[in-house]
Amino acid sequence: MTNNTPDISFITICYNGFKDTCELIESLQSKIHSVSYEIIVVDNASREDEATQIHNLYPSVIAIRSNENSGFSGGNNIGIRAAKGKYIFLINNDTYIESDNIAYLIERLESRPEIGGVSPKIRFAFPPQHIQFAGFTPLSQITLRNNMLGFDCPDDGTFDTPHPTPYLHGAAMMIKREVIEKVGMMPEIFFLYYEELDWSTSMTRAGYELWYDPRCTVFHKESQSTGQLSKLRTYFLTRNRLFYARRNLKGWNRIASVLYQSTIAAAKNSLVYVLKRRFDLSAAVFYGVNSGLFRSSSEKKSTILPKKGGTPLSELSEKQTTTV
Repeated sequence: MTNNTPDISFITICYNGFKDTCELIESLQSKIHSVSYEIIVVDNASREDEATQIHNLYPSVIAIRSNENSGFSGGNNIGIRAAKGKYIFLINNDTYIESDNIAYLIERLESRPEIGGVSPKIRFAFPPQHIQFAGFTPLSQITLRNNMLGFDCPDDGTFDTPHPTPYLHGAAMMIKREVIEKVGMMPEIFFLYYEELDWSTSMTRAGYELWYDPRCTVFHKESQSTGQLSKLRTYFLTRNRLFYARRNLKGWNRIASVLYQSTIAAAKNSLVYVLKRRFDLSAAVFYGVNSGLFRSSSEKKSTILPKKGGTPLSELSEKQTTTV
């Protein structure tokens, strides 16, 4: 269901993941009938022009081709600028839905003005389809680690109670447009990992509550594009924990966390990788610490969403994006 002023703008990034993206689009189009929506796909400089392929298969989908890989945050921001919906739903392309229960998330957001964002229950797509996410615990102020509630637990009703969560989940999150207008768009300095935690922290700092609502379920095929043990993942996790500490912690907590990340955690991780003869990962830790300590952790460009609807696509830089 679509119209010129949709309730929801679904935004997903496609990076060499054409098949998954198609499966997501088809699940949304076949299941959602209770709300109006638009689907925006940002092709984040895939090897092939997947934006054109998607446009040809699904003419109602807004497909945008980025000429450079802007990362998770930058790709989502391209989509946010083009969005017209009252609610912005960022959803991974390797997810899908099985029922029309998105309206429950809108109900949660509209229940109180101070609620700014909500994430659904997320289950693994592959058998036995255990829970992946049922809310977060707070980040440790030193290690910057936390846990996902319900992780790898059977969906037996234990995690069927809505509750506040300190952070939204990057695989599926719905946010009021007005919240993005106030706090800004997703921080692009992170590129990959910790950006949704930083963004969530900005929202709660601005006075908004974030919620987990299990009445809506999204199925996640887990990350297949970055790998569970890769140089990319190791570098960005190492660097971005330091960025998060520098941007969000204060006083002794900030000093202690930066010292812990750059010494104890880095040394331990490097040793583990060396013992596994993964010298490439050990090097990624070194470069991550170096960037995390000495590179600026502040944004260099505006990431504010205009308050009157999405930015017309014609105003987006032609050097950055092409709308199919």
